[in-house]
Amino acid sequence: MMKACFALTLMAAACGSAWAQVPAEGVQMYGVVDVGVHRITGLKNGTSTQLASGIMDGSRLGFRGAEDLGGRYKAFFVLESRLEADNGTLSNRPASGTQLPDRLNTATLMGLPSALQPAVTAIATQLGGTVGVNLNSGFFDRQAFVGLITPVGAVLAGRQYTPAYEMAATLDTTNTQSSLAAGQLASLPAGFDIRVSNALAYRMELGGLTASAMYAFGETAGDSSANRLLGANVMYRTPDYSVGAAYNTRNNEKGEKSLTSAVFGGTLALGPGKASLLLASFKDDHPTGTSTIATALTTVNPALAGVAPLVQNAFNEGLKQDSRLYHVGYRFLSGASTIYVSYSKVDDRRPADADVASYGVAYTYAFSKRTDVNFVVSRYDNSKLSQAAPGGAGYLGGVTASAGTDSNSLALGVRHRF
Repeated sequence: MMKACFALTLMAAACGSAWAQVPAEGVQMYGVVDVGVHRITGLKNGTSTQLASGIMDGSRLGFRGAEDLGGRYKAFFVLESRLEADNGTLSNRPASGTQLPDRLNTATLMGLPSALQPAVTAIATQLGGTVGVNLNSGFFDRQAFVGLITPVGAVLAGRQYTPAYEMAATLDTTNTQSSLAAGQLASLPAGFDIRVSNALAYRMELGGLTASAMYAFGETAGDSSANRLLGANVMYRTPDYSVGAAYNTRNNEKGEKSLTSAVFGGTLALGPGKASLLLASFKDDHPTGTSTIATALTTVNPALAGVAPLVQNAFNEGLKQDSRLYHVGYRFLSGASTIYVSYSKVDDRRPADADVASYGVAYTYAFSKRTDVNFVVSRYDNSKLSQAAPGGAGYLGGVTASAGTDSNSLALGVRHRF
């Protein structure tokens, strides 16, 4: 018999959603408070030392519950809000602020004459204002969905994690924790759609086989294909190994095929711990949101109407994606200590050739099942036009001072679950 797998490890351990099993009857409150000191080198203003929320896990406050309807049917829900425990807000920006990479902020690097730098700066300033997490301060930004468990699977509706991101998070050695998370290297522009609103999903489990499928409505009047997302994943797991694959594809505001993310990998019980391998590809020939750049530039300065299409095309080209992500790591538990070691690399196949690699060690010591301290040290090696900077589980790293500038990261934090 098939079982609902919304509480599958794909959703629990991978995405840090605090799900480990089907919710108990009634309503429960849960959450994570994770705060620490994070020191980052290589930024435009030098070294940054900050108190940050979300070193290992994004801080959150959530509500979940279920009702047994009888006949092997059950209704359930999740409402989960982001929480910036360092200042009590709902959103954050990276240490580099609104800064964009030089390849998206310098006319000559974008194939434009230097005389168009003012126009490039105007658009880069607008785009830089969108760099951050939950900048519109959506209250239940993390998750907000209702579902129905049936004898043949579970159906969920609302804001949810996408199938490709869930798989990548499952196969990541750190399960997206800390600056060592593989996805940190593919965040600007984003290689994964992490969560999506207006989504319908189906989940099932049959023995060691689990799978999910998702359709997210674009909700654009007159064009049902605009901004929609399709995704699916499948995984087979045993106590000794697991293997899985996933695929997301999203359309832009014009209904053109935009970001496509494909993931494959597995885990293997090895010695006292578990080894992980993750391979992913990102492709985007029609970036979302670039079709209005010319209009926006003309609005800022009508005198630039003649060159606005050139600038729009340059940003469109700069935001295209064609890259591969490789990640390998090992995690092992010894008493109250957990140690993670990992290496990740993005191979950028665009003309910018913005390759970047990260590597390092994370260590956590559990005082109890609910409270631990953590220590993370990582290194980001940027080549050519790459400028990736380390972030954390709850925030983006942003960019370094200039193309090719490397960055070191050191973080020490406390995490409490309730």
